[in-house]
Amino acid sequence: MTKPEPEIGRGDSSATEDEARADPRAWIGLAVMTAASMLIAMDNTVLFLSLPQITADLNASGPQMLWIQDIYGFLVAGLLITMGTVGDRIGRKRLLMIGAAAFGAASLMAAYSTSAEILIAARGILGIAGAALVPTILGLVSGLFVNPKERTRAIAVLMTCFTLGGAIGPLVGGALLENYWWGAVFIIAVPMMALVLLVTPLLLDGPTTTLPGKLDLPSVGLSLVSILPITFGFKELASDGLSWPVVVGTVAGTGFTVLFLRRQYRLESPLLDLRLFRNRAFSVSLGALLLGQFAIGGMLLLLPQYFQLVLGETPLRAGLWLLPGTVVFALTAMLIPTIAAKVRRDRLLAGTLFVAAAGYVQLALVGPGSGHWRLVIGMVVVLAGMAPLVLLVTDLAVSSAPPERAGAAAAMSTTSTEFGIALGVAALGSVLTAVYTRVLSPMPAGVPEADAAAARESLARASNVAGALPDPASGELLTVAREAFVTGFNAVGVISAVVAVGAAITVKVLLRNGSERTDHADSPRGERNR
Repeated sequence: MTKPEPEIGRGDSSATEDEARADPRAWIGLAVMTAASMLIAMDNTVLFLSLPQITADLNASGPQMLWIQDIYGFLVAGLLITMGTVGDRIGRKRLLMIGAAAFGAASLMAAYSTSAEILIAARGILGIAGAALVPTILGLVSGLFVNPKERTRAIAVLMTCFTLGGAIGPLVGGALLENYWWGAVFIIAVPMMALVLLVTPLLLDGPTTTLPGKLDLPSVGLSLVSILPITFGFKELASDGLSWPVVVGTVAGTGFTVLFLRRQYRLESPLLDLRLFRNRAFSVSLGALLLGQFAIGGMLLLLPQYFQLVLGETPLRAGLWLLPGTVVFALTAMLIPTIAAKVRRDRLLAGTLFVAAAGYVQLALVGPGSGHWRLVIGMVVVLAGMAPLVLLVTDLAVSSAPPERAGAAAAMSTTSTEFGIALGVAALGSVLTAVYTRVLSPMPAGVPEADAAAARESLARASNVAGALPDPASGELLTVAREAFVTGFNAVGVISAVVAVGAAITVKVLLRNGSERTDHADSPRGERNR
């Protein structure tokens, strides 16, 4: 292992935590990386409003549109672990520049695509570049801010803006589409990535800490075929329910995961160092994050539908109604470092998870006539309770790992987030669909059987069917369909509350008595293999 050399913002290794303050260049670097993170998150949601224009302009088929939307997220999720380790091996500064250059070039390619196939390829390259950038940025922040209080605040800023990027993606897309062609949603990333390329050489004076050994390509392949089939299965489960593709994808992904873990255990230089999980703080943090993101994943899927299909808002206005939650998340994130300095971490995390559970209970009690603000209040309480989990767990996971493994630890944190949300979207989306179909089984009089079968698939299909029916069948179908959706939404709220309470108890029990102490578990490889 090469000897770690001091990085800007880390200070002298002999300095105390109070003395190891970040210098101005570290904060400038954080500002640039934060803006880049916003664009990476935005790229996953900015297409929501532009898909109709893309379909018309490129004559894209239904399956092609799904690939245009999903291939980015698939590749980000599948390559996070690989890219986190690549950054630890070749240097995060170098990987940041490679990722930024690829992201900017692929954005131009996507903006000026002349066919659906070219756009799918461009989105795939964007996914690969995004997977390189996310853990690299988190790993760099860990290196730039060695002081625990400053590091927590820096990660709070970074993760808040990352969340904000995903939230404002549809709004930015809508604003751009009112004045420009659909390619503009990709062009906005180009100047920011150019700025990253210009500023990055100034972030670090010396070489970063790197890990020895070559990248194990079979492990890279196994990591992809482990995560991608499972993610695909979750998405299919959420959209079409239980089916053979769901079963095959989940079973295959699980089998490859077992093979991947066994290989990592035997390798001298593994892609994923399993010794990180010997640290209870690290493993419990990732587990709590997975549970928390599972709970919130269902609401991220269903809240926009509620505003549009139950309350009748346009996509743009629905996005505006969702903004208060993002604002509260940001404000809470700014307060967390100060609160965390005074409150034990296990108590803080457990307490705020109980707050999130209270928000889920509020959402479980909304009805078709509850209006907008009761929904907004429940959403705000949930996000206020979830902010400490996302921020402190990310900080704890990164700080629990040795500096030379910070990229891999950051990748695991991000993978837990992505995997938890995907699982929540699939599982809780399926719960809503099951409840919706069961409640809607008795159809109003005057609805033909073919239309009734379509209406039972989803509230969106029911709304389309109702629009083609004469009164009073049209109004009656829409009313009972909305009531069925709200019933399913309430069920998801109850399950999410239970999961949040379970995560709170887990954190309180397993991280109490100072067990969140940073312990790198850097035991010899031979001892691990006994």
